[in-house]
Amino acid sequence: MAFARRLVGECAHMVLVARRKEVLMELSDELRAANSELKVTVVDCDLASQRARERLVQTIDTLPAGKTLLINNAGLGDYGEYLASSARRNHQMLHVNVLAVAELTRAVLPRLVEQGGGIINIASLAADLFIPDFAIYAASKAFVASFSEAVRLEVRKAGVPVVAVCPGPVHTGFGDVARRQGCTNGYSSFKKWVYTSIPTVVNGALDALKRNNPRYYPSRRIRLIAWLLRNTPLSLLRLVMGMRPRKVESLEKQ
Repeated sequence: MAFARRLVGECAHMVLVARRKEVLMELSDELRAANSELKVTVVDCDLASQRARERLVQTIDTLPAGKTLLINNAGLGDYGEYLASSARRNHQMLHVNVLAVAELTRAVLPRLVEQGGGIINIASLAADLFIPDFAIYAASKAFVASFSEAVRLEVRKAGVPVVAVCPGPVHTGFGDVARRQGCTNGYSSFKKWVYTSIPTVVNGALDALKRNNPRYYPSRRIRLIAWLLRNTPLSLLRLVMGMRPRKVESLEKQ
């Protein structure tokens, strides 16, 4: 929603995708009120569904010619030990965080190469780290970051920028959805220290795309942490993550 509001004056046609159609319709009305010439297409789509993604790709194929900006910012998380995880939730996370990104990127690439545009993929600082109690989410964001970098190199001669955005915690509803019953809210002093505002992420991501940057870390603090993670020996990272405070009771203690 934040990206749509930021781009409302710069687009001729916007395709809004989410599960809840009523939310999309409200946003569509808001955007058209701000820009009466804007055409808005609403697609209520559960990205965890293969069939729904196929219908979305069909919609993309019918879009008029022109520059296209794809923003893959849907994401699911699940905080808790993998041993106690739900197979259904794991399936949904992999489909939304991995398959949807790959499939939608593939769907728009021919258009981008021929007509121009770019791709913003929302990864995470978690892409640079393995995180106990967040195993699939962190791994899925590592995929997004690596995938984005590879695709960027493949299409750079065509002038198509691809950026992986790697924020730390952001004030959205993501954490509430990801948190399992019995899990604490996790608002530690460190987490508050690395929080990034939504406008900073959105504006910085768009600027990074214009600059054709491969990755965007939306604050000096996040960039510092990312640098430390990349330059810390793996054995030391394992030790640190093994001593990391847990927000859920470990099954090893039960």
